[in-house]
Amino acid sequence: MKELALDDPAREEGLRKLIRSKRLLELWYQGVYARWAKALESAPPEGLSVELGAGAGFSKEWIPGMLRTDSTPYPGVDRVADALAMPWGDGELRALFMLNVLHHLPDARRFLSEACRVLKPGGLLLVTEPHIGWLGRLLYGMGHHEPMDVRAREWGAPVEHALAGANIALAWIVFQRDREQFEREFPQLELLSYEPFAPLQYWISGGLKPWSLLPAFLAPAAASLDGALGRLSPGACCFAHTLLRRRA
Repeated sequence: MKELALDDPAREEGLRKLIRSKRLLELWYQGVYARWAKALESAPPEGLSVELGAGAGFSKEWIPGMLRTDSTPYPGVDRVADALAMPWGDGELRALFMLNVLHHLPDARRFLSEACRVLKPGGLLLVTEPHIGWLGRLLYGMGHHEPMDVRAREWGAPVEHALAGANIALAWIVFQRDREQFEREFPQLELLSYEPFAPLQYWISGGLKPWSLLPAFLAPAAASLDGALGRLSPGACCFAHTLLRRRA
């Protein structure tokens, strides 16, 4: 794939085509969206469902009516939105979703404050991010282009530019390592669950690289085996769904 600027719409279009061309990776995304759709069943019936940082994904195929947003007007994005200064009024959203976005934000506290503001009472926030278990520490530390700092004291990526900075460990830091601090600072958000998943599926698929370690016909079996491994050993999982609810 030709190297393109982070804010070039052609980059996201190319990544979307890449995801759909790799069956194991496509199944990984479908599993994420299926989890989102299931969570949405317990959200308030009225209001908007919004994905922040939608980029190359295809969540709307699984959640009809999803408002797909990003910081740049990519093809397929419904609205440009800043996660740190959202363009919706107080209590306008029934649900807010993010996939691999939180760890790029320069100020997680500001984002969480905004989420509290725009969500209805009972509204849901579902954050899907890297999980720092024993296998994640190894693989993210050795084989990932984005930095991982499990000792970071700040709740934010080090560079104030969308996608230019990152700390892979950020969601784990906020919702696991610093959970007591999170609950003190954001009593409006009830942490309902933190669910690790996917030990090896993403890595074997090659992620957003052009290669994959498995042919397409083996992808369904590999995805099923990976799911079983994740249930057997959560510490081996490399991603996690964090589900939060806005208290009344």
